[in-house]
Amino acid sequence: MENFTEKLIEKQPVLEGRVLNVRVDRVLLPNGKEATREVVEHPGAVAVVPILDGSHVLMVRQYRYPVGKMLLEIPAGKLDIGEKPEDCARRELEEETGYVAGSLEKLTAIYTAPGFSNEIIHIYLAQNLCKTVQKLDDDEFLTVEKYSWPEIKEMLADGAIQDAKTIAGLLLARAK
Repeated sequence: MENFTEKLIEKQPVLEGRVLNVRVDRVLLPNGKEATREVVEHPGAVAVVPILDGSHVLMVRQYRYPVGKMLLEIPAGKLDIGEKPEDCARRELEEETGYVAGSLEKLTAIYTAPGFSNEIIHIYLAQNLCKTVQKLDDDEFLTVEKYSWPEIKEMLADGAIQDAKTIAGLLLARAK
């Protein structure tokens, strides 16, 4: 296997934001030439496929400003500094849906857009749910919806679900 590693020459910060940072790197390519790489730094996130009563999935519908529309997604959220992904998954599940998981199993971790971002999302399967209270952040507006697996299969097939982490999480959960 060939080594196509690129070596960092210089990092130039462009933006330090509340959720992410952006930088432009100058790199040395394997052929000895130089190139630039625009990089979005993200602290990572979690997503949870919550299974209610063994046959339904809880999902959230919310407006996503960057794409300008409502999306149907599995519950998800950003990792806090130093937070373990499993702890974040438990926190986000309760905050967004008002349920806690009796059991939580990691399905995988995915890079969302490795061509320009280091964001990784840890995807979990949550089962044996118990109702508590939804604890949305002040800037969070969403509805919780319940779907059967046949409904989800239809929505995946007709493109009604467009969020990548949701598609990956649902397919992995169903394969279990």
